[in-house]
Amino acid sequence: MKQDQVIAALSALAQESRLEVFRLLVRKGRNGLPAGEIARHLGVPNSSLSFHLAQLQEAGLVSQRREGRSLIYSADYVRMNALMGFLTENCCEGEACEASAASERC
Repeated sequence: MKQDQVIAALSALAQESRLEVFRLLVRKGRNGLPAGEIARHLGVPNSSLSFHLAQLQEAGLVSQRREGRSLIYSADYVRMNALMGFLTENCCEGEACEASAASERC
């Protein structure tokens, strides 16, 4: 992942509603959720949700597909894993480590 893509993804997640939307979609798996269900789960107005989903899509963290009249959104796990990989690629000076070892070194 390129640094500008990482910055865009982190910027998209640096807002409470967008972070909640993304975490919900990660929990729901590859099938995703229709926009209306996301709004109901999180209590976000549809107009605000559309804006937040567009920001997450622009950052490549969320994908959209049409099923009949519904727009279904799901987390992009490839992009999510690439982001996590970028953030941790230099962990422990390049040596393999466990989460507990990483926090001890920090």
